[in-house]
Amino acid sequence: MYNQVDIATAINSIPWFFNLSQGSINRLCSIASVVSFQSGHVIFNEGEQHPNFYIILIGKVRLESYIPGRGLMPLFTAEALDVVGWSSLTPVVRQTTCTAIVESTTNLLRFNAKALTACCEEDCDLGFVIMRRLTNIVASRLLAHRLNLLEIISCHK
Repeated sequence: MYNQVDIATAINSIPWFFNLSQGSINRLCSIASVVSFQSGHVIFNEGEQHPNFYIILIGKVRLESYIPGRGLMPLFTAEALDVVGWSSLTPVVRQTTCTAIVESTTNLLRFNAKALTACCEEDCDLGFVIMRRLTNIVASRLLAHRLNLLEIISCHK
């Protein structure tokens, strides 16, 4: 089990947070917890609302999306320092865009999305860092979806 010192060490080891003030780090530590899931555990399903945002510390999480006529299709395998559950931080559409399935025993840093959003609103520097990083994640995941879509289309020609 992780204690607050371990959580602070984990947060301080994540490149996302290297340039944050100690006050911002303390805010993150106050709302973070570490969870562990075993292989096969479904963290969330595509289309549902999920209350948490995660950063993977150790392990792998497979992200899959349902494609009509093809079933679940793997999109991306998230590993250490990757993020899952980013849609919980979007202000309007909070539905998950895929299903997240644990591939190997995985420890994740968990943030309640409402608490993290509140911290971002109170601390503009923290909010800017989080939102800037999230836009990069969304862009990279959109690219992965596009490449998968092109593969599906090319298989049907």
